[in-house]
Amino acid sequence: MRRRTLRVPERGEVWQVDFGITQKVRPALVISIPYGDADRALIGVVPHTMATRGSQFEVSVPTRFLEEGAFLVQGIQALPPKYFLRRLGILTPDQLRQVEKGLLRWQGILSR
Repeated sequence: MRRRTLRVPERGEVWQVDFGITQKVRPALVISIPYGDADRALIGVVPHTMATRGSQFEVSVPTRFLEEGAFLVQGIQALPPKYFLRRLGILTPDQLRQVEKGLLRWQGILSR
């Protein structure tokens, strides 16, 4: 059963997100900025996976609230707020920058 969030998830927060049947419920980092009244109510996230492969696009960020694994920047997607179940924690600014750098590398905006 899905629960609706009482507040909109914010950039840098890690939430338990319902990705549906194909990807199940898993942690994800909110990477987008807040949407406005004229925008679609979508929140950009980078999913966290424990099934790592050693890819350059898996960003490992150790935290006390996540199991061992990595944020998969190739899996970025946008979801409506109703799929965000509960907040797990917040990344530090340095941890968030690590994920941002991985995302920019994958997009070809930043070289290694």
